[in-house]
Amino acid sequence: MARQLVWFRSDLRTLDNTALAAAAAKGPVIAVFLHCPSQWQAHGHGANKIDFCRRGVEALREALTGLNIPLLQRSISRFSEAPDTLLALAREHDIATLHFNREYPLNEWRRDQAVVETFGQAGLGVQAHTDAVAFAPGELLTGKNEFYRVFTPFAKAWHREVDHQRLALRDDPAPQKRLALDSDPLPKLAGEGAGHPIDAGLWPAGQDAAAGRLERFLRYRARHYREARDQPSVHGTSELSPYLALGMISYRQCLQAVMSENGGHLADGDAGLTAWVNELIWREFYQHIAFGFPEVCRHRPFQAHTADLPWRDDDEGFKAWCNGRTGYPLVDAAMRQLVTTGWMHNRLRMVTAMFLSKHLLIDWRRGEAFFLEHLVDGEFGANNGGWQWAASTGTDAAPYFRIFNPITQSRRFDAEGSFIADFVPELAELSTKARHDPSGEARKTAGYPAAIVDHKAARKRALDAFKSLQTPRAERLS
Repeated sequence: MARQLVWFRSDLRTLDNTALAAAAAKGPVIAVFLHCPSQWQAHGHGANKIDFCRRGVEALREALTGLNIPLLQRSISRFSEAPDTLLALAREHDIATLHFNREYPLNEWRRDQAVVETFGQAGLGVQAHTDAVAFAPGELLTGKNEFYRVFTPFAKAWHREVDHQRLALRDDPAPQKRLALDSDPLPKLAGEGAGHPIDAGLWPAGQDAAAGRLERFLRYRARHYREARDQPSVHGTSELSPYLALGMISYRQCLQAVMSENGGHLADGDAGLTAWVNELIWREFYQHIAFGFPEVCRHRPFQAHTADLPWRDDDEGFKAWCNGRTGYPLVDAAMRQLVTTGWMHNRLRMVTAMFLSKHLLIDWRRGEAFFLEHLVDGEFGANNGGWQWAASTGTDAAPYFRIFNPITQSRRFDAEGSFIADFVPELAELSTKARHDPSGEARKTAGYPAAIVDHKAARKRALDAFKSLQTPRAERLS
């Protein structure tokens, strides 16, 4: 049987992997991973994400070893080197067909198209598979045959059209006959990410770690997810986003597990489980947006008229936001959580993003880049989509007049102030009530700064900025 080459990227697992399953059904498999730190850094990924990826590749190597599949590893500088590197490997190892799972942001899509063209010109087989989403971009369209611009109708269409085949787990490959080829060690790479990564123990990598997190979430937290997901002081979320971002677990594994717990249902049944399913569909929605509206991949707002927003040049304000020194305890606690753990609670991602883009009126792209630099789960679709939502420049965005009051958000979602106490320890000795908005004297005693902006004044400034835009009628009606 002809040899098959599987190119792993953001799908670092052997379980329920469409490309791997297809390749294993056709012949003996050789796997490859291309390390591309310069390109990753150019895309804004920092040390946390890159280190998590490296550890994920090592976990993948162990899993493949158990299947007698050698994992080859090569270093390239840019995506443009991928076609020739893969072609050389295919020729060296007498490969009949290259298999990979599709990725949808613009640069990744162009890279993959170049690979397909190179292999076609060389007379070698290549198969691109749909794996990370239930519906390939372009399969779910509106009645006008257009990409969805709003999440709710997209989600309704998703639930209406999804079927057993799209949710079925792919066959796990059986151990193959050992090849006369060993896996490569992890290449030594310089400059893989700015700064030093967070403690690896916070985010153990690999499909086994991902499966363990899913099991614990479903057993202990999933049925309370709808209420607990907005409370940063409790472990109410799945914390699977890093594993989904790098494909150490698939959406199918997650949804199959939900159906097992929810009587075979996804759209109805337990409110906590269905709310979590909705979050998984959001991830897919943003992949469709990245493909259908590639301008968002070019640092442009989804709503074109907002390109004229009069953003402020405020380096001091941006620095205070980055360092968790804005004088708003919940915002500062969230930013410190990001920097120290490589992750931030989703409610707080909205609060901090809206604070930067609305209270400080600083360009959302600066915040988007800072998040991506620190997030262990950083991926373009979800990060860009979330930031544009908060800044009211994106698809399905928050209305421009929706501006979270950080103190109100704090009192509502961290009622005891315990999350603030954990990440802004200088306020831990204050009473629960005082932690949300310390007095001037308490701030001085604790060495905690005064608020860098007044909420009411900042809200008015943001509203005036948005009202200054002349929204084209066509966009208002879309």
